[in-house]
Amino acid sequence: MGMLRGVPRTVRLLAFGAFLNAVVSFTFVYLFVYLTGPRGLSVAQAGVISGMGGIGLVGGNFTGGWFGDRYGHRRMLLTGACVSGAALVALPLMPLAALYAVLPLAQYASGVVRAANAALVAVSVPAGRRRQSFALTRFASNGGFTVGPPLGALIAAASSYDRLFVADGVGTLLFAGYAAAILPSRGTAHTLRTHDPHAPGLRRELRARPAVLVLLAAIVCVDLVYRQQYSTLPVFLADHGYGTQFYGWLIAVNGGVILCLELPAAHALRRRAPLTVVGTGLLLVGLGYAVLIPGAGALFAVSMMVSLTLGEILYKTTATAYVADQAPLHAQGRFQSLYAGASISGQVLAPPLGGALYTAAPSLLWPLCAALACGAGVAVLAARRLREPSSGPRATSGAGPGRPLPPGEHAPATETGSPARGSDG
Repeated sequence: MGMLRGVPRTVRLLAFGAFLNAVVSFTFVYLFVYLTGPRGLSVAQAGVISGMGGIGLVGGNFTGGWFGDRYGHRRMLLTGACVSGAALVALPLMPLAALYAVLPLAQYASGVVRAANAALVAVSVPAGRRRQSFALTRFASNGGFTVGPPLGALIAAASSYDRLFVADGVGTLLFAGYAAAILPSRGTAHTLRTHDPHAPGLRRELRARPAVLVLLAAIVCVDLVYRQQYSTLPVFLADHGYGTQFYGWLIAVNGGVILCLELPAAHALRRRAPLTVVGTGLLLVGLGYAVLIPGAGALFAVSMMVSLTLGEILYKTTATAYVADQAPLHAQGRFQSLYAGASISGQVLAPPLGGALYTAAPSLLWPLCAALACGAGVAVLAARRLREPSSGPRATSGAGPGRPLPPGEHAPATETGSPARGSDG
């Protein structure tokens, strides 16, 4: 396929692994039901444990790349998958008190896997071709999540929720075995370990890339808005007479549009200036929530979800690739961790903040969501004028300082369409 031209074999294998891992990662969907049902916890207790798990997940995303730069991204991916899988397998046998530690640990390890996987994709692909590679891995993960929850429901109905966690854990351990088989245990230094004790520190590298800082802040803001679809949106719809079935179909619109359009969009826009694409995507997210301001009719809700999904398609893959292209060789994992943590921060922030605002002033929720996302989009578009580092190698595979890019490879475009300063080639 033309859309996959230039995507290395390693990334294709990683994407297949991401699909398999996503298929068995269904326990988070049923975690609250499990805690309040078979485990007999109160809603408040289940909320505390779920919240702690979310904090663990964000923490793993923020730190996984840091460990990967120092100890190797392959090693961190395998360690995280093994810890997460083992914790889930043992969880049904754990006493209630242990859940407060085991679930956050499993989620933390899962976040480490996510950050390590992103870093491995980044270091496997030359700068300028990463959008298609990240789009493929996102496509695979979304495909797996489409299959996983119904499969989990079948397992829970046929046996028990305990076996659901065991199945998730065993599947995660099998993913670790698969990753160990496809990822070379030896390779170039930047594939396995990118830490350089003599290189500039992370703060200095970020100060040299102010557009990356703006992007990260914008992603935190928009993720707080984006994830309202999983917290306050179903409550809003229920308050206006739309039940769970309608909400389920609405979420299905999101998954279906992503599976149909994400790869073609990444291919079609691969030469477009990244911050322009990201900024436009954030504006579409804001526009989607603005559609809900007049009311909660079915047409408004579907229009909102389509706009939100199109914005997600534009900004998520492109922003991930942009951060990878801007990262210096020795800090690729840390840059990916910063983005991964920012891109999932809404999982912790969105429910309490959105819920509090909806309770206190429901009419203000969607206008503020729209304003916040649109403000983030405008900030990213304005960041196109900020300077980029004038030199410094990118974390690429097969191309380094003074070495030509592979045949047919192109340097990433800047906002003016010229080769990015400091790129390989």
